[in-house]
Amino acid sequence: MQVTIRTADAGDAAALASVQISSWRTTYRGIVPDAHLDSLNVEARTLRWQELFASQDAIFFVAEDEAGIFGFVNGGKIRQAIAGYDAELYAMYLLRERQGQGHGRALFRSLAGALLSQDFAGMTVWVLEQNPAVGFYQRMGGVQVAGQKIEIGGVELDEVAFGWRSLKECCDGNS
Repeated sequence: MQVTIRTADAGDAAALASVQISSWRTTYRGIVPDAHLDSLNVEARTLRWQELFASQDAIFFVAEDEAGIFGFVNGGKIRQAIAGYDAELYAMYLLRERQGQGHGRALFRSLAGALLSQDFAGMTVWVLEQNPAVGFYQRMGGVQVAGQKIEIGGVELDEVAFGWRSLKECCDGNS
């Protein structure tokens, strides 16, 4: 199947919601309480993505094939200051069956390149410490630069930030 990485828009909000919820349920089962995962609602999440498209100056890319959207990434200006970084990868999700095929790398590089073209220099991403994607970000050259506790579904979890000081290096194909 032909895979396309393209800029996303508000019309993709329902697909983003579906991918996000499916990814949360397959990735975070056993980490985040089941009751929280089971309560996730595509309609409510679709509305939230539509609001984000309307209100944020964020960059969105989707990965799709003939069957539809199976992954996405978004990012923009850093939301929580970390010295030496000015951009942030806000969210990246791929359906489990499409992971490990290079699509995450393509989405990551698309975002990094777009941020670089907007004169951002370095990027971070926050990820739950128990998330298997920690390994992906490390393989992409990310270095742990911060940590914090967050609450999801009534449980306190450890979250770590990975950083890339140079977006140019993220985009050069060597990662």
